[in-house]
Amino acid sequence: MSASSRARQTGLALRQLLPSADDYRGVRRTWRGDVLAGITVGIVALPLALAFGVSSGAGAESGLVTAIIAGIVAAIFGGSNVQVSGPTGAMVVVLAPIIASHGAGALAAVCLLAGVIVLLAGALRLGRTIAYIPWPVIEGFTLGIAVIIFLQQVPTATGTAGGESTNAMVAALETLRTIDWQTLAWSLLLVAIVVAVMLLSPRIHPRFPGSLVAILIASIAAWAFALPVEAIGELPTGLPVPTLPMLDVETLLALAGPAVAVAALAAIESLLSARVAASISDTGAYDADRELVGQGLASIAAGLFGGMPATGAIARTAVNVRAGARSRLASIVHGLLLLAIVLVGASVVARIPLAALAGVLMVTAFRMISIATVRTVVGSTRADAAVFIITAIVTVSVDLIYAVLIGIAVAAFFALRQLARASGVHREELPGAAQPGDERIAVFRLEGALFFGVAERMLERISELRDVEVVVIRMSQLQILDATGAQVITELITSLERRGITVLVKGIQPRHLALASRVGVLSSLRHQNHLFDELDAAVAHARSHVRRSAAS
Repeated sequence: MSASSRARQTGLALRQLLPSADDYRGVRRTWRGDVLAGITVGIVALPLALAFGVSSGAGAESGLVTAIIAGIVAAIFGGSNVQVSGPTGAMVVVLAPIIASHGAGALAAVCLLAGVIVLLAGALRLGRTIAYIPWPVIEGFTLGIAVIIFLQQVPTATGTAGGESTNAMVAALETLRTIDWQTLAWSLLLVAIVVAVMLLSPRIHPRFPGSLVAILIASIAAWAFALPVEAIGELPTGLPVPTLPMLDVETLLALAGPAVAVAALAAIESLLSARVAASISDTGAYDADRELVGQGLASIAAGLFGGMPATGAIARTAVNVRAGARSRLASIVHGLLLLAIVLVGASVVARIPLAALAGVLMVTAFRMISIATVRTVVGSTRADAAVFIITAIVTVSVDLIYAVLIGIAVAAFFALRQLARASGVHREELPGAAQPGDERIAVFRLEGALFFGVAERMLERISELRDVEVVVIRMSQLQILDATGAQVITELITSLERRGITVLVKGIQPRHLALASRVGVLSSLRHQNHLFDELDAAVAHARSHVRRSAAS
């Protein structure tokens, strides 16, 4: 390929990762539905953005800025037509301990670093790797996140200071020791109001903005009766001025680990959300690589304005689709609506009780858990149930990223074990009528997979053969062969030949031939004519060998 051809292909690949006029081809027909959907999801996103900002430790302002800036940037540059991005519960779970350890000042740096990592992942075409995460891992991860989000709300719901531990479960237990009994009842009353309204709202209408109405009722009650509960506090009446954080070598080294964790979560959650959006809507497939580019740019932009790292939000994306969104315009309108609220209603939003936001997140956490899905996963196979439970436990007790890695490792272990069980080595009768000397010939069929996990076990019985002169190894039914398997076959042939047993190999598949040649399977044979394509020819050669041996 010429240099000019490579340059054209590179340019085309880059253009595919950038916005184009095709993104808005149908907006003339769908703009009314898109605007309505954007307003609907904006109303739903407002209390969540505030709650996630507070829960992370970054503040309500940070949550709103993220929903506005990241929501618009990801809508324009992302790879999904209906994805809604912003602060999410999973990201809060990761950010809370980072902010607790490094301070709120580190948030902008983590945002920028994580955004750059996600952006590079998209540019390097790593988006399709999401397909390698097993379903039980995803569901266990989601369950664990839901539990953590619920536990993180215990201090706010009870009107007390949070515990010192960065583990949500331990911090929730620590909170119970510092409860202020004078304010506890009022905080729990507001939580109860929010929970009741949100749980009853679907019975009124599927699109009824239960969280927003619940926040309004709780805020009015707190204001009217002067309840002794803490409110959000003063908010700016506009967007902050974008600023670059200080990024010296010491800061980069200290925040490199947290940034990688945030980037991994942002990529995983965004791609999962985009995949869900594509499955529940007919607005076209999503581009996984472009989605990572868009989410990376969204986090970078949010960090410059004092926001949080952004991800695709599955719940808000689902609301967007159900409300009739057909293009990116809906997600853009969602961000613009939140901006308008900040510009004209910041003083009202500042009086929202924190306990009410805790109630919103508790219900959100509860709704993240699908009992039907849990039953399906647990009732499928023991291996899937184990992967699901282990991932959920590690998510709650250790760390989200470790949970995904451990879940994938456990799933891989069970998959390899199942593959090993489906593999085997079987001794076969020789084809055709029996002939004198056939008892001196052994035919073995390898099937399934011959890889590092099973190679030794599968071939032990062949190496222990006695009283035979010729061994025929059939490889035509072998589906998987790795370097370890090929090396074991090489060692087996060498060992048998050293004992005076002639080895014939039949049916190496073309896709395995290069590996077998490189590792030494072919060169270990006594003669190049000992490689056969047909079993009859291999057996005929073996019988002739036995006859010659008997004659001598």
